[in-house]
Amino acid sequence: MLVTAKLERVFIFKDNGQDIHLADPSDTFSPEAVLDFYAQTYPILTTATIQGPVIKDDTIQYEFAAQIGVKG
Repeated sequence: MLVTAKLERVFIFKDNGQDIHLADPSDTFSPEAVLDFYAQTYPILTTATIQGPVIKDDTIQYEFAAQIGVKG
């Protein structure tokens, strides 16, 4: 018998060299909607890009990569 399981989504971003793991606020949200949701709490995410998904440790992981600009 074949058994399937839905993998949990995990969203990760780095802040001061540490990985911050964010819970999935709703499985109906697209990764872009999750990024917008968390950008209200973490302003660094307002310019972030989404990398992934990568399946790791029985989860679907997306990384929010902050785009840090240089003033010129």
